[in-house]
Amino acid sequence: MTTQPPASVAEGAAGAAPAGSGAGVGRRDVVALAAMMLGAALLYSVVSLNRFQTWRSSTYDLVIFDQAVRSYAHGHLPVAIVKGVHNGFGPGFSVLGDHVSPILALLAPLYLVYDDPRTLLVAQAVLFACAIVPLWRFTRRELTATAAYGVAAAYALSWPLASAVDFDVHEVAFAPLLMAVVFDQLSALRHGTGRRWRLALACAAVLCVKEDLGLAVAGVGFCLLLPHRGRRPGRGDVLLGLGCLLGGPAYTALATRVIIPAFGGRADYYWSYDRLGRTVPAVLWHVVSRPADAWSTLTHPATKIHTVLLLLALGVLTPLLSPYLAVTLPLLAERMLSGSPGWWGTGAQYNAFVVIPLLCAGVDGAARIARRWPARRVAAVWATGVVLVAVAALPTSAYGPLWRATAWRQTADMRAAQDAVDRIPDGALVEAASSVGPHLSRRTRVLLWDRIPRWAPWVVADVGRPQFPFCALDDQRTRVELLRSRGYQVVFEEKDFVVLHDPSAVPRLTAPPAPPCA
Repeated sequence: MTTQPPASVAEGAAGAAPAGSGAGVGRRDVVALAAMMLGAALLYSVVSLNRFQTWRSSTYDLVIFDQAVRSYAHGHLPVAIVKGVHNGFGPGFSVLGDHVSPILALLAPLYLVYDDPRTLLVAQAVLFACAIVPLWRFTRRELTATAAYGVAAAYALSWPLASAVDFDVHEVAFAPLLMAVVFDQLSALRHGTGRRWRLALACAAVLCVKEDLGLAVAGVGFCLLLPHRGRRPGRGDVLLGLGCLLGGPAYTALATRVIIPAFGGRADYYWSYDRLGRTVPAVLWHVVSRPADAWSTLTHPATKIHTVLLLLALGVLTPLLSPYLAVTLPLLAERMLSGSPGWWGTGAQYNAFVVIPLLCAGVDGAARIARRWPARRVAAVWATGVVLVAVAALPTSAYGPLWRATAWRQTADMRAAQDAVDRIPDGALVEAASSVGPHLSRRTRVLLWDRIPRWAPWVVADVGRPQFPFCALDDQRTRVELLRSRGYQVVFEEKDFVVLHDPSAVPRLTAPPAPPCA
């Protein structure tokens, strides 16, 4: 039997950079990658800015990050009055008491250039696009240059990114880029061209994105401890691997139990695992001692299975063949074992945390197949598959509606909303309906118009469309009547937008949050 040539030989025959080689990036590659990044950044920006211009952005979470980054830009802790007041932490609440994401401070200089929440939307778009380069480098090293372009395109068009850019701004903006750098450095180290300190630095940067990414860093450590192509890890790799494996979860525990409370938050604020246990050790013991029940929790309702299958489809199921899947599994378990339905689905930003680890695991899985079958053919077929999966999801993603004329139309309701916003003076403290807050945040102190009256001097209410966090439209109308009965004057009313003002109102910003809707 004739042995198939390795990937490097097959790719070399095609005139491309050999997989696993340290060949430099040619001028054509530079141009092609720059074009891909520019196109992706423009696409993400268009989605986010269109959402903003059509009044679909929300106070939760765009205003939270806008206030936090503005506070950083002024040399203060990242205070978000809208978050602190709504959630009962007080008006001076720092978002470091919500999530430990100090990397957001890197966005502060942008506000010295243009102080506006739309700056964050564009910055997130650029950061997402920048992940294309290290992902391409990783894939070229593990498979072929041709496959690398396919994977980069699949990432750029992937539905997790579409969902993220269609839901304002979050700390996840940094996750794909930094995770791609981690995998690029891990691959370089395993091919003998990398440096451990670079990988360690990349892992440390990942920890600055969000406290629970210590679980992903633990997965990186696990991968470092495994043999690679029959070679055992060296002593340095073992030490770094153990450092990541143990240090990642230790950092997550430290950030959750110490850092978050130190900034005024609660360690258990996002805890939603009481069905399994009240502490992390109790949950782990439940999973070990009652695996059938834990499996039932992981797979029910069916939304969880649907989400996981769609995520695995990003890599055409080959992530299942790779130990790199260990980077994703803890993050998925964290979500699917929880009692928070918002974490289970395909919407919002949560799946953007794992899109790079899953694609890299898919690349590694395909590379393992390529070592047993014709390498060049495997790489081409697999890369075509990931692109087709990404393209197939486009019509149902946030990108689909962009091609409809109605997506860009300014309606009478939107014009009325702008007229309502124009009635609020600069620097005012204002309670604003969720969809209105982002358009006021640049020049006023925005509070969320919620189910607890805050008695701000200005209120912008919406009584015609459901607004977070009200339970029903009748509740919104009742609130307006309450304000009027307490002396607030209606200064504007059109298309169900109501602006109320009471110059003598005394704000109450320390009331406890309202209970959840029944």
